[in-house]
Order: sequence, then C-alpha cells, then structure tokens
Amino acid sequence: MNNIPVNCYGVAGVVLKRFNGEYKVLLLKRAETPSGTWCYVAGKIESGEKAWEAVVREIKEETGLVPCEIYSGDICEQFYEIRKDSIWIAPVFVAYVTDEQRVTLNEEHSKYRWVSPKEAVEMFSFAGQRKIIDHIEKEFIDNEPTEWLHIKEYKRDYIHNASLKKV
Repeated sequence: MNNIPVNCYGVAGVVLKRFNGEYKVLLLKRAETPSGTWCYVAGKIESGEKAWEAVVREIKEETGLVPCEIYSGDICEQFYEIRKDSIWIAPVFVAYVTDEQRVTLNEEHSKYRWVSPKEAVEMFSFAGQRKIIDHIEKEFIDNEPTEWLHIKEYKRDYIHNASLKKV
C-alpha cells in the first residue's frame, strides 16, 4: 500500500474590512499559477515562524495591509496537489483591517476586489474556497467570533511602523 503524503507548510488568510457597516472580503486575482483565478491571501510558513506570524507577513507582502486583529478561522484549507501527488493542508486565519488602509498588490496578483461573501463564493474556482468563505461568513461576519480564536499574541505593532486604530 502506498500512502499519500500530507503537507502542512502554508497558511491562508481571509481579510475583512467594513464598508458602510457591511463586511467585505478581499479577493486577489492570481498572476501566477493558477493564473486568472481569484483567491484570498496564502503563502508558506518561513523557518522559525508561527503560522499566525506567517499569515500576517503574507498579508503585508501581498497586499500592503496590516491587520488590526487576527483570529484563527477554526477551519483548514485542504486540497490534492496533482503535481506532487500529496494533500496540502493549511490553517485559515481571519484578519480585520481598518478603513483607512489601501491595498498595494505585489507581483503575485494582477487585481483585487472587496466583495460580499456571496460574490466571493461566485468568483472562486474551487469548492474548498467556497466552503471556507461560507464558514467565515457564519462565524465571523454574521456572529461575533469566540475569544478562544483571537490571537492575543498579535500586536498591531508586530509589523514595523504600523500605527493603527482598532476597528
């Protein structure tokens, strides 16, 4: 019997921002593989990083945004990687950003959009992404997230020169 390897070396981050009292989800259009698809922030955990530290770094690198609050999303993204014949699994985090922040994309993405959870579900190519957004809407938008998921170690000054107000 041959086992399929399970790899957990990355993170995913769903960024939320309030517009006129309604939370919107940040979607990014990939410039790289799979190019043209919409996604949320994702990336690898670097040596010595905790998973939540990696998602904060990835959000800053990919979008220029600095979260004011970070939560464990209480869900993992998972899918089968055809090229590697392995299962990829990553913890999902929810990041809230303040009104005054503006997106600055890096080279990994060609466009961005702030959309409702319903619009996000319609724009995604993969069922796993839709499932995650449905979960985030129910647990973090429609309801107040439990404090047990709040990453209290994260401080807004975690990233150099961040001076933000709480949402």
